[in-house]
Amino acid sequence: MERRSQWGTRLGFLLAAMGSAIGLGNIWRFPATAFENGGGAFFLPYLFALLTAGIPLLIMEYTIGHKYRSSAPRSYAKISKGMEWIGWWQVAISFIISTYYPIIISWAIMYAYFSFGTQWGDDPTGFFVGDYLQLSEPGVFGSMIPSVMIPLIAVWVIVFIFLGKGIKKGIEVANKIFIPTLIVIFFIIVIRAVTLPGAFEGLDAFFKPDWSAIGDGSVWVAAYGQIFFSLSIAFAIMITYASYLPKKSDITNNAFITGFANSSFELLAGIGVFAVLGFMAVQTSQPVSEVADKGVALAFMVFPEIISQMPASSLFGFLFFGSLVLAGISSMISISETYISAVQEKFSISRKTAVFTGGGLAAIVSLFYANEGGLFLLDTVDYFINNYGVALAGLFEVVAIAWFAKSLKEFKGHANEVSDIKLGTWWTICLGVITPIVLGYMMLENLRREVTSNYEDYPIDFLFTYGWMVAIGAMAVGALLTLWKWPTTNKES
Repeated sequence: MERRSQWGTRLGFLLAAMGSAIGLGNIWRFPATAFENGGGAFFLPYLFALLTAGIPLLIMEYTIGHKYRSSAPRSYAKISKGMEWIGWWQVAISFIISTYYPIIISWAIMYAYFSFGTQWGDDPTGFFVGDYLQLSEPGVFGSMIPSVMIPLIAVWVIVFIFLGKGIKKGIEVANKIFIPTLIVIFFIIVIRAVTLPGAFEGLDAFFKPDWSAIGDGSVWVAAYGQIFFSLSIAFAIMITYASYLPKKSDITNNAFITGFANSSFELLAGIGVFAVLGFMAVQTSQPVSEVADKGVALAFMVFPEIISQMPASSLFGFLFFGSLVLAGISSMISISETYISAVQEKFSISRKTAVFTGGGLAAIVSLFYANEGGLFLLDTVDYFINNYGVALAGLFEVVAIAWFAKSLKEFKGHANEVSDIKLGTWWTICLGVITPIVLGYMMLENLRREVTSNYEDYPIDFLFTYGWMVAIGAMAVGALLTLWKWPTTNKES
């Protein structure tokens, strides 16, 4: 086997890992999740989840990648032949996410442009779903939308360029540009936001603790869910990235730095978002709870309305949507690298061929979201692939390693050999007991919710075709790819 590519510097790896973890969810998911689950009190279960699930899982995935120095599927195969399919399942999940994630980035690119002159007018919601997306009904896809498709192609070109240049000259360089720029831009946004009239009301709503929420089990599930999804765990990403680390890299330290950097950015995002929401609440004489939202609605409906009322609205809008673009592309690169690395190893092809075939196929599939029904398709696939793909794959991963392969002791020894912070019993208990129980409970809660109501009241046949079948299909693809034998040599360039 040819020598595996490596990161040029430790900073390069950390910025790449942060670039993967710091994505769109940090900006539009975390603030609302904290607000809905006890405000300031939410930080207690959130910190507990970070220390008992987030960082322990990061350490485990870093250790797997570092020890076996292979893509996720091959790393799992080296642990146990029967576990290879988990790696391919996670790779398939990342592939699916990479087909719709660039759509959101393309929306952000257009909205950075729309910010000049606040082109969304007096009805940002109507502009987004009507004038821009020309939204149809669930299952009715209609015509392609040029203003979505053209920036989508641009996103893929950028991703291809950096992936094609490899680890050190491509991914590392990209994150050394994108992540510092993202942090600087977001600091500017936050500084401007906290000086707006009403910012204090928004921050008070965000940080004011509701201690009664601590006794609610759903709040703890929300905390674990936020940590799990925001740290890029069970996507095969962190295993892949860690496989490019030099042999003497400090695993535990890197995991703590990545975990706390991600959480720090989430806190920064919460301050910025709720300072702006407080401004809107004062301007419209409404409570903050009435203007708070999350996800696509927050970014492309609520924020444009707020931006229109702000001084220097065009500049603020450009900075906000520009930050979404930077966060999105850095995460997009990491998501795509999982299947580039896996395909390259499995089929013994060059990196450029893997980028062209794997990335090219993902780019073609992404066009299916660039039509009049694309938002409904994206929303459904994202919901099911996260709740019944990522979360379930994470449960299988930790149970297979901790309970069946019984590899935690071996991994702990490997991490302790190269790390300053030594792992003890707490790490084993977190992964062997706490994390499986929490993830299992999350899955049961998700299934109970599906039985009692249709997601977003979408038609059952639409949810089955584009929700359940996509989530189950990822698992099936994982099983099928294990049938192809690994080659004896692999190409790294």
